[in-house]
Amino acid sequence: MLKITLLAVGDRMPTWIDQGFVEYQKRIGGRLRLDLIEIPALRRGKNADIPRIQQQEESRLLDLVPKPACLIALDRRGTHWKTEEVACNMKNWLDQRDPVSLAIGGPEGFSEPFLGMCRGVWSLSELTFPHGLARVVVAEQLYRGYSILEGLPYHR
Repeated sequence: MLKITLLAVGDRMPTWIDQGFVEYQKRIGGRLRLDLIEIPALRRGKNADIPRIQQQEESRLLDLVPKPACLIALDRRGTHWKTEEVACNMKNWLDQRDPVSLAIGGPEGFSEPFLGMCRGVWSLSELTFPHGLARVVVAEQLYRGYSILEGLPYHR
């Protein structure tokens, strides 16, 4: 079974975000398991040291990545994947059998050093999404990729 973990900075999401994520999480089954681990975002005050906060959040995310694992950051600077590419990547992950960690950063996104540690960087869109909504979009796309791999009618 392939374990995919979505690591996300931020907790206390609106109910509709949690419900949307859980809906797609429940639909994924069989050879895949999708989990969500949230870490609280650090406080950002008026004179906050944003690079330090970003580094601390990234370090906390990295501590949650199992070894070995394929770490992929979700970031606006990443590659846009077509739905079929999501399914293809999922097939490759299944073949490799290493767990996969997908990471969503804080409000500032990820630093260049963090992105350099990742096996890939995935951009969901040219649009800017609230980070909570990105969780739902990722879960839906993973379910869509799963449905393609399993020959389910959802993708049609």
